[in-house]
Order: sequence, then structure tokens, then C-alpha cells
Amino acid sequence: MLKLALGAIGIVFGDIGTSPIYAFRETFAGHHKLALDQAHIMGVISLMFWSMMIVVTLKYVAIIMRADNKGEGGSLALLALVNGKTKNKRWSNGIILLGVFATALFYGDSMITPAVSVLSAVEGLAVASPALGGLVMPISMAIIIGLFSIQRSGTAKVGLFFGPVMLLYFSVIALLGVLSIVKTPDILWSLSPTYAIEFFLLDPVRAFLALGSVVLAVTGAEALYADMGHFGRKPIGMSWLCFVLPALMLNYMGQGALLSRMGAPALESPFYMLAGEHFRFPLVFLATAAAVIASQAVISGAFSVTQQAIQLGFMPRLRIEHTSAATVGQIYIPLVNWALLVMVLLLVAFFRTSSNLTSAYGIAVTGAMLIDTCLLTVVLFRLWNWPIYYSVPLLSVFFIVDGAYFAANLTKVPSGGWFPLLVGFIIFTFLTTWSKGRKLMIDRMRESAMPIKVFIQSAATSATRVPGTAVFMTSSPEGVPHALLHNLKHNKVLHERIILLTIKIADVPYVAEGHRCSLEDLGSGFHRMILKYGFIEEPDVPLALANVHRCGADFRMIDTSFFLSRQTLLASSHPGMMIWREKLFAWMLRNAESAMEFFRLPTNRVVELGSQVEI
Repeated sequence: MLKLALGAIGIVFGDIGTSPIYAFRETFAGHHKLALDQAHIMGVISLMFWSMMIVVTLKYVAIIMRADNKGEGGSLALLALVNGKTKNKRWSNGIILLGVFATALFYGDSMITPAVSVLSAVEGLAVASPALGGLVMPISMAIIIGLFSIQRSGTAKVGLFFGPVMLLYFSVIALLGVLSIVKTPDILWSLSPTYAIEFFLLDPVRAFLALGSVVLAVTGAEALYADMGHFGRKPIGMSWLCFVLPALMLNYMGQGALLSRMGAPALESPFYMLAGEHFRFPLVFLATAAAVIASQAVISGAFSVTQQAIQLGFMPRLRIEHTSAATVGQIYIPLVNWALLVMVLLLVAFFRTSSNLTSAYGIAVTGAMLIDTCLLTVVLFRLWNWPIYYSVPLLSVFFIVDGAYFAANLTKVPSGGWFPLLVGFIIFTFLTTWSKGRKLMIDRMRESAMPIKVFIQSAATSATRVPGTAVFMTSSPEGVPHALLHNLKHNKVLHERIILLTIKIADVPYVAEGHRCSLEDLGSGFHRMILKYGFIEEPDVPLALANVHRCGADFRMIDTSFFLSRQTLLASSHPGMMIWREKLFAWMLRNAESAMEFFRLPTNRVVELGSQVEI
């Protein structure tokens, strides 16, 4: 438990852990400035504390993390869980769209997090030595380029240092907070909710606008749920309650105490001002290391989410590389990696300071949190059957808090909040276009497919049979695959054993080996085989076939040929999608990773046969 808790501190809490570098400062010095008086300082700390208690502790740690999909968490895992239990078609479609949009917003967040974390940490150089201010941008870009460049080689070795580095980081920021609190102990009263209430009563408009910056203190809360599969609910909950939450609050109160004593001069960077002049450079290095770790967690999360989206049918096949022979979850997706790098560098170059970037930050996170609450509503009523007198008050609190944070962040749309929304809508369009186009394509192919029994009766007697096994990959477990029809039409032969193979992705993360393969003997040497995989597993067809011993002789790759059908999409006026979406889907299909590599088929045993499909 302690080992897992330490690992969770290193991976899970990097994002929320780097928030003290900029969150408290932005609340007072951001686009909606607050007066530096006791009422506002105490009110902001109170808001931060109770936000952490309601959003992170109660909502995510205590409740949502119980809604695991066979141990896995995250928006797509929750979506798969909820969708599998929801029978109402109208509800189901709405839930799918919500889950997909939360996933799209995550990509916007994964672009902003490395930019704002690294830039805010490196800006400490200008605080420690104003003469170094001109180096902030180039050093930040160099760190970001280096971070994305090492992804190909994997993070297994570097990851060993994540836990100890973050442990040291949280210990240091907690100690700095305590040293400041000792000088102004009255700041401890800010934990009372009365100060947050008084803040709203004293200055309701400013308090509402301040929520857009206060929420920066809880960015990264969704990572607790997304990374649950790696560490488990209890180790994450234990490390949060016993270590991370106290460390964060001690630092925020320390910054509040510093502002109470020094006033405006400390506003340049209350986080770095907590350290004495001689300790600021070491704190910059430590904070930068923490920012890199926070960025690494988000990048790894983007790879994992992409893999889940591919398996669940929301994204075309992409090249996925394994960076660890021991750990299944450690993967690298080149396209996602380099696309993120380009976007992060553009963000740094365009916004230039962490203060400007925080305007773009928050809206993606609060949007995802609001969607998680919507999905939680379905979980409480449809899956857990909680009584109304428990669930309604609880959900009302969550909707009020998440809704207020999201509404406050909408005020930041003109000054940068448009970016994650734009990215979210573009990716949402890609995800839904692929899902819809794939369904239309399968439907069109099913319409023109010949019934398998009719085909077997006519082909088994008329075609020449040759030795060996032919595996025809097909997306539909019904009808005759197009590749089989084309092979018979042009080559006029059939193999002695023919396998019609369909890969199905289940709504669970893993499928037990005993339930992996289902087999049906169709007669005359024809067999229908369905291989099932979980949404975070990677299909390996040759390995699965090697474990099948109830389909005649064992499979030998030297005697097996794999036939794939490669479709060329023709956009048409058929009812289905708009022409521009059909063309977009056709482009995505052309650029998808080959099924041969995705399913790990032996390259010298594959035959591809093309066909044209109108959708």
C-alpha cells in the first residue's frame, strides 16, 4: 500500500501539485484583480480549501472512484461502464456524446498543462534573478522539446525518480508554508467556510469572477480517477488525504500569510517569495522537475486515452509502440506525441507568460468535471440505485459547484479560453465523424453481403480446395467478408480451412483468456471465430490463434494466410452524413494504420484485397 501510495504521489498528483506555483497569484494578479486585504485573502484560501474538500475529496476520492470499470477509471472507462448498463437508446446516445466531448476536452487540457506548468516553474528564474528574465522562454521551450523527445524511449527508468522527487517537492512546499504561517498564525482561521461565504456577501461579482482562478487549485483532480487503474482507489485516497492535501493547503495558507505581511511586493510570485533569496534557485529547479513530472503524466494520459478511443471505435487505428516489455500500459503513439509538442510550443510562443496561459487553462478541466457529474448522475440512479434523499442533495451540491466554476471560466473565453474549446470541438468532430462513418460503412457492407450459408453451399462444391488455412478478417460477424468474395472471384480457389475472424472490443478493460475466443463450425471447412479484447488491451491475432486448440489442427503461421479487405470510401448523397464529414471520414480511413500492423499479423503472410464502398 505504501509503495503504491508513493507511486501515486509521483504520477497522479503532479498536475494538482504544481498549481500553487501560479493559482494563488492569479487569483489576485490575474485578469480580475482582487484587493489585497484580509477579507479577500482569507476568502480565497477558504474557497480553495472547500473546493478541494468538495470536488477532490468528496466527489472524486469518495464517490466517483468507486465507479470503476474492472479497476479502470477515466471518462472513456466510465462511459463504457454507463453505456453498457443503460438500455434507453435516447439516454444512451446523449451519454456517449457527453463522454466523447469530455475526452475531446482532455486533449485541450493535455496541451495547456505542459505549457503552463513548465513556463510558471521556469519563471521563478526571473524572481530569483531579474537579469535572467530573458531566458525564461528559450529554457521553457528547450525543456518541453526534451520532454517530448524522450517519450519514444519510454519513462520506466525516469519514472523511478518521480515518487521521491514529488515527495521532496510536497515536503518542501509544506515546510515553506509552515514557516510563513508561524509568522502569521491567524491565517489558519481561513479554513472556516464562513470566510468563503463572507467573501461572496462582501463582493459577489468579484467572488464569482475569482472562481475562474480559484479552480486552478483543483486542476488535475480528474487525473486521480483516470490513473486509478495504475495504483488503485485506496493508495490514491490515502496519499491524497494524508500527504498531498495537507501539503497543498499549508503552502496556500503560507502564501496568504506572506501577502498579509508584505502586500503588493509579494504578488510577483508568492510561491517563490516564500523561500529566502539563497533558496530560490534550488526551489526553481525542484518546481521545474515537478512541472516536468506533471507534464509527463498528462502526456502518458493522452497516449492511454487515445488507445482506449481507438479500441472503442472513436478513432482510426494509429501506430502504437511499446516502451516497456514488463508494463502493458507503457505505450508511445508518435502522431499524438509530435502533435502535442507542436501545439504546446505554439501555446508558449503565443501566450508568452503563465499568467496569460491561465486564461486558457481551467475551462477544459471544469467542462470535464461538469460532464463527470452528469455521468455520475446516471451511475447513482441507474447502476447503484441510490435513494433520492441521498443522491439529489449530493448531486445538487456537485452541479452548483461545478456549474459555478464552469460559468466563471466562460468569462475567460475572449482572453484565451477559446483555445481549449476550439481544440475540443475539432477533436469532438473527428471522434464522432469516425464513429458515425464506421457504423455507416459497416451497414453498407452488411447490406451487400451474401448470407454465409448460401455462399458455403455454392462455393464448397464448385471451388478448388488448396492445402492450408485462410483467415479472412471482417468487422461484422455476419455475412461473407468482401475479401473472401474477391479472392474466390479472382483466384478461383478456397483453402481447406477458412476462418472468418472478427475482433470485438468489450466494455471492460480486460477479457479473461477463457472468454477470449468463441468459435462456430459452419461446415465444409468454414469456421466463424470471434476474438474479444478489453478496451485497454492490444489485439495480437497470431498469439490468440496459437491458443486455439478446438478448430482442427493447431494453427501454424507458415501454413496460414491472412486476407484483409481495404475499403476505398466514395462520398455520396446517401442519407447518413454531410458530404464534408464523409470526405473527412474517407481521409481518416486512408491514413489509418494498416490492420496488418495493428493486429500484429506476420507481414509475409498477408494479402490485401481492395473494394469501393459508398456511404
